[in-house]
Amino acid sequence: MTTVVAPPPSPNLALDQLVAQRRATGEALVHLAFGEARLPVLPQLAEQLAKGAVRAAYGPVAGDSGVRTAVAGYFARRRLPTDPDRIVVAPGSKPLLMALQLVVPGDVLLPRPAWNTYAPQAAYAGKQAIGVPVPEECGGVPEPRALRAALSSARAAGRDPRLLVLTLPDNPTGTVAPPALIREVCALARQEDLVIVSDEIYRDVVHDPTATDFLSPAEVAPEHTVVTTGLSKSLGLGGWRIGAARFPSGERGRRLRDGVIAAASELWSTLAGPMQHVAEYAFAEPPEIVERLRASARLHGTVARAVHRIAVDAGAHCRPPTGAFYVYPDFEPLRPELAARDVHDSASLARRLLDESGIVVLGGHLLGDDPGALRFKAATSLLYGDETGQEEALAADDPVSLPHIADQLARTAAGFARLTGRRTPTDSSPEVPR
Repeated sequence: MTTVVAPPPSPNLALDQLVAQRRATGEALVHLAFGEARLPVLPQLAEQLAKGAVRAAYGPVAGDSGVRTAVAGYFARRRLPTDPDRIVVAPGSKPLLMALQLVVPGDVLLPRPAWNTYAPQAAYAGKQAIGVPVPEECGGVPEPRALRAALSSARAAGRDPRLLVLTLPDNPTGTVAPPALIREVCALARQEDLVIVSDEIYRDVVHDPTATDFLSPAEVAPEHTVVTTGLSKSLGLGGWRIGAARFPSGERGRRLRDGVIAAASELWSTLAGPMQHVAEYAFAEPPEIVERLRASARLHGTVARAVHRIAVDAGAHCRPPTGAFYVYPDFEPLRPELAARDVHDSASLARRLLDESGIVVLGGHLLGDDPGALRFKAATSLLYGDETGQEEALAADDPVSLPHIADQLARTAAGFARLTGRRTPTDSSPEVPR
């Protein structure tokens, strides 16, 4: 009898459930361990969902022509002219990423650290995940020399890397890889004939709306690159499960798209009709959607920068966040102080924060990082509060001054300070960095 050993459940989802259970017993926790864009549903989106409720038929696996045309227009406005026939929509981008793992042969190269879903998906597809360190200044994209070395080592060991996953902006570091790095990595991918999956679900959560230095790999290596996106992060529709993929033109793109559609026909059949109605409206980007994207990106950036300053003030190294809603502090400068408190790795670091200060984070070892490192991911979007608090935060000129957010930031600052022992927190809340 064959024993199937499956990866454990997703750690961020497990932690989110743990927080819900412990809060239900009255425990006050600062939840920084789940990458959900806590935003209120835009009323116009709810109206579109209601209007689409009559769409009960299955429809085409790839999505109907209206939604695919809208998604194609979304990409065209981002310097990626696209034919609707190159679009596939799905119940979230996660199934599309899994389908690509199933369709593309060979092993997968991942930035290290990376979102905790990529490696388990590779395992389910029978692939080996090969982690490659990211540059010091950013995440989401492997360091080119390290990528070349990883390719050589993997092939020498009998592996067959064919797929390269990039994340722009990055989860977990909250950074955007610079164009020069994208060009260098794409040149290497073309030389090695790798299929690139560019996970751009955070593209509309770049903090500076005037920034012009975002470069998609699909602009540099269009014949090699599949782009995935969705509405869970930019519009806070995680529970609605709306994702989309853009495939390359030419024979390679047709093979990839046909393979994903075949997998989809057996796995999820099609994106639900009401959600296609929502997606067609949202990806067309009427003025109210554009304004919500602007407001949410501003909110995410403001709060992420506040948590970044808290981490740096506590003595950690931390890349300044420029996209998404994460920070990824490294407490290596405080290793002696932490060792004296029996903290020696990312697991014990996360455990100490939870047990001592009620702060829940995702340890770097769960993201493919070195288990011995003193790093974790903090998801800052969970600090906005309930729906009323989220509305206030979106509208506020200075969201970190709102009492409910300021309280969570103060608790985070006190917890980080207590962790390192650099100062003794008092019963009063410390001043929140601005």
